[in-house]
Amino acid sequence: MALNGRRWEKMGRLLAPNPDIEWMSTFTGPSFAHAVDGSGQFDVYVTGRDRSNRSLIGVARVTLADVPKVVAVSPTPVLTCGPRGAFDENGVSYPWLVHNDGQLYLYYTGWMPTVLTPFQVHLGLAVWQDDGTLRRVSRAPILERTNEDFLSIGSVCVQVENGLWKMWYTAFIEWGTEPGQPKHKYIIKYASSPDGVHWQRNNQICINLEHADEHSISRPTVYHDSHGYHMWYCYRGDEYRIGYAVSEDGISWQRCDGEVNLHQSDESWDAQAQCYPQVFRHGAYLYMLYCGNGYGRDGLGIARLKI
Repeated sequence: MALNGRRWEKMGRLLAPNPDIEWMSTFTGPSFAHAVDGSGQFDVYVTGRDRSNRSLIGVARVTLADVPKVVAVSPTPVLTCGPRGAFDENGVSYPWLVHNDGQLYLYYTGWMPTVLTPFQVHLGLAVWQDDGTLRRVSRAPILERTNEDFLSIGSVCVQVENGLWKMWYTAFIEWGTEPGQPKHKYIIKYASSPDGVHWQRNNQICINLEHADEHSISRPTVYHDSHGYHMWYCYRGDEYRIGYAVSEDGISWQRCDGEVNLHQSDESWDAQAQCYPQVFRHGAYLYMLYCGNGYGRDGLGIARLKI
């Protein structure tokens, strides 16, 4: 697949915060679309925020067509905060699902407040059970701290290729200490695993900071075809924008942010920012879920690209 100047067709806002649904009463943030069957229906796992500003993960059933439609929203979240003192005691977010050998894995980012920095985030994993509930694989993060990754781990993209699990993950590299400095800096790295639980990391940087006004690169989403690997992500200075990179092996990447071609509206829910993409294929299109202004405060949207 080559973009060749093609533009994403914006299909509008898909979901907005709803004060009548507590788990998504104030935000509809980073999301993941999981196909239900071959009919064009998807369960979109949505990071909502409640009135206490805690991130929770719920599900919206969506039918994809020329006009996508939300047909149902779960009244309660499917994944909530962990126990007090745990790495996910104050929120769960950034869902990423992997279906493998009859099991459905849900990777997520857990939040806990801290003292000298506003928060820490680390990676958790839950697996769907036969009774329709999610069970955490561990009460601890599945990516432990290392000398290279000694701060926080944020959003991830996970795929399985020929039995090898591949992960592109957001790694925090610095917290600001002086007035006027960015609050934090983070980039995207690569890890691999034989089973999706135990991961090997070699401090392999995929998408690094390139410009003086950049400080945050996150939410990788990777698509692999006969032309190689394609990654969409978001990067920011003052506001988030969606970036794009290409790779032959999924490890060494070349940024091509100017090829994204997802225009911003003059005045609407995504006029100031576009962030947290998830790209997936359905039929003859790639679809992109993404958030607008305020990290999802103004809603979750969708776009498509003919392939």
